[in-house]
Amino acid sequence: MKINMKLQFSTLIRLSIYSLLLVCLAANVFAQSRQDTLRLFIIGNSFSQNASAFLPQLAKERGKTLIIGRAELGGHSLEQHWGYVEKAEANADDPKGKPYGGKSLKMLLGQGKWDMVTIQQYSYLSADSSSYYPYASKLVDYVKALQPHARLVVHQTWAYRTDAKKFGRIAEGKVAASQQEMWQKSRAAYHLLAKRINALILPVGDAFEVVAEDRKYGFKPDFSFNYEHPTAPNLPDQTHSINVGYYWNKKELVFDPNHANDAGKYLGGLIWYGILFNDSVKNIRFKPENVSEEFAQYLRKVAANTILKKNH
Repeated sequence: MKINMKLQFSTLIRLSIYSLLLVCLAANVFAQSRQDTLRLFIIGNSFSQNASAFLPQLAKERGKTLIIGRAELGGHSLEQHWGYVEKAEANADDPKGKPYGGKSLKMLLGQGKWDMVTIQQYSYLSADSSSYYPYASKLVDYVKALQPHARLVVHQTWAYRTDAKKFGRIAEGKVAASQQEMWQKSRAAYHLLAKRINALILPVGDAFEVVAEDRKYGFKPDFSFNYEHPTAPNLPDQTHSINVGYYWNKKELVFDPNHANDAGKYLGGLIWYGILFNDSVKNIRFKPENVSEEFAQYLRKVAANTILKKNH
C-alpha cells in the first residue's frame, strides 16, 4: 500500500512538472509570436513620417506583422497636439479637436489595443527642452489612460543639414549656431524626456550625426555651385546627403535641409525597426532604389552600431 502511494505521489509530481513545462513552453511561444507582431501608434509630424516611411518594407522582409496608426500633422509640436486634445475633451463635436482626418486623438487611440505609442517634438523646438513641458507629460498621461498597457517610445529627431540657413531654437529668442549644437541640445532634451516618462528612445538623431561627421560619407557642401544664379536642371553636388537639400520645383530652386531624403528615411527606418522589433538590421537586404548598395551597407552599419550603443 505504501509503495502504491509512493508511486502515485511520484507520478503526480512528474505530471505536475510536465504540466508546468508545457505552460512555460506555451508562454514562450506566445512571447515569441508577440515579438513578431507590433501594433504601433505614432503621434508626430513629417519627421515621424520620414523615419517610418520604409518601416513596413523592413518588417515585411523579416516576416514581421506591423500595424501602424497615425496622428501626424506637418510641423506640429507637442503643444499643438495637446491643444487638440483639450478642444476634443471640452466638446467632442468640435471639429477643431478632430484634425487627424476628421478624427480626434481619442478616436484614433481607441481603435483597438496598441503595443507601442511614439511621441516627439517639432524639430525646430527639439533643442529647447522647455518647449516640451507640460505638454509631453499631459499627452503621456492621456495615452496611458486610453492605452494603459502600451509602451511609451520617444522618437529622437535629427538636426538640420550642416548648410542649413537656420537651425533649431535652443532657448526663447536663441537658435543653435550649428548642426552639432542643435543635435547636442536636442539629444539632451529627448533623453531627459525619456527618463522622466520612463520611455524607450529611438536615437535617429544620433545616427544622423554619425553620418554627418563621417570623413568619407558625411555630406560636404558644394562651394563651386552658382547659388546666386542657378540654371535648371543643374544642382550642387549632394553626394551622401541624407537630407532632401536642393531640388527644382518647376523653375524654382528649392532648399530643404531639414527633411530626410530616401537615404535618411532608410536610416531612420532601420533604427525604428531594430529597436521596436528587437531584431538585427545587419543583414537587411531591402534598400530604396535610389540609394547605392555601398551607401546602404554603410547606413545599415551605422544603424546597427547606434542601436548597440543605446543598449549598452
